[in-house]
Amino acid sequence: MNTEPITQESSARICDHMNKDHQDALNAYAKYYGKIKTFNSAKMISLSPASIKLKIDDQIIDIKFDHILQDCSDAHKTLVKMVKIIPAT
Repeated sequence: MNTEPITQESSARICDHMNKDHQDALNAYAKYYGKIKTFNSAKMISLSPASIKLKIDDQIIDIKFDHILQDCSDAHKTLVKMVKIIPAT
């Protein structure tokens, strides 16, 4: 369990991991939480205890969490939970 606090460094690491390994999740976040149906690219640009920021083509959207994240472990669990909530299309 990673109880590391959410800092600029851990945010950058999480964003890098999500952008490299979980493009499908980012696309799903943009469509479901961002309500953006059509776009060319979705990229996570930051994660804070309150939200994630996604760059969708040329716009930046802020997706708020349902609670304030406690640490990196909470961030991981919350991002996974958010994907699981999205209905399969």
